[in-house]
Amino acid sequence: MGSSLTRRSAVCLGLLAPLALVGCAGEKDDGSGLDALGEATPVALEHATQFTLDAYEGGFRLASLASGDRLLVVPEGAEPPTGLPADVAVIRQPLANVYLVSTGMICLVDAIGALDAVSVSSVRAEDSPVEAFTARLEDRTITYGGLYRAPDYELIAARGCPLAIENTNIDHVPEVRAKLEELGVTVLMEQSSREEDMLGRLEWIKLMGAVFGREDEAAEAFDDVAARVEKAAAEGPLGKTVAFFYVNEDGAAVTRRAGDYFCQMIEAAGGEYVSFAEEGATDSSPTTVTVEMERFYEGARDADVIVYNGTIDDGVTGLDQLVEKNALLADFRAVREGNVWACDSNLYQQITSMADIIRDLRAAISSSGEPTSYVWRLG
Repeated sequence: MGSSLTRRSAVCLGLLAPLALVGCAGEKDDGSGLDALGEATPVALEHATQFTLDAYEGGFRLASLASGDRLLVVPEGAEPPTGLPADVAVIRQPLANVYLVSTGMICLVDAIGALDAVSVSSVRAEDSPVEAFTARLEDRTITYGGLYRAPDYELIAARGCPLAIENTNIDHVPEVRAKLEELGVTVLMEQSSREEDMLGRLEWIKLMGAVFGREDEAAEAFDDVAARVEKAAAEGPLGKTVAFFYVNEDGAAVTRRAGDYFCQMIEAAGGEYVSFAEEGATDSSPTTVTVEMERFYEGARDADVIVYNGTIDDGVTGLDQLVEKNALLADFRAVREGNVWACDSNLYQQITSMADIIRDLRAAISSSGEPTSYVWRLG
């Protein structure tokens, strides 16, 4: 095949996993549908694997997601071609009254200056990870529209929301998605949490840029954060081991899977992440491994530093609260030596602050005494 292999051919042959099943079967070059847009030019993505983006003449953009969803972004003043495949949803620009559900996308939409296009959200002001978004919720520029699993359909319909930006939780309530689509709302289920590369999560800003018509702003923001991450990670290893976990309701330790994007951030900060194999785990997910406390004790008791993951449970405010979760924790080296830190509850939603988080983690691992914003030492 050599250099004559096109991107679409490669996708259909399964060479561009995980998007191998997106948009191959049943398409014909009949001058209608996507073929009417002409030749597609792939938008370069350096790290993200859970979506691709194609550019067409006239400003049209086609996003193909790993879930199988495809979305055609139609520029202002243009019309979508006739005969689009049934699996291609349409997003018309300019956008207004967007229903923003995914907390992780808030900082990305803010970074490209597109918050003015959002008018309904499933996030309350007290849970907002971005100050500008919080201010809009407080002054009612953005209205709270209920949880993702129980949205305020009347409000969404009254606002005429054309687009809902959801995360993968929407897969657990297919009836909600069906109802939104029945109301004429296009659903974009972002899958940044499934990216293996920490910068892959950040690169979803390029999809947000395409959707909101702010591609230049998205490229600039991505390049800026990526450069700062590279600089922060260039300081080298510190020779210290780091355990990152929380204790669930059953008293087991829930850790991040080895190679997970947050583990990459710990390693970029100079730490050596203490990981646990899935074998012998009581539960696991694409991002976490759950192990009984006795096994966790065996593997992590000598860790130089502990960072307690307060993003899931209520967190801890002191060493005494940590030890109350399980008495074995009192014998951990980091607990005895006072090298235990907690993290901000919105840590996972602050992807544009990745470089600052890495620097905070380095300060914690090295005990440099430098001020931190996203982690703090437990006394």
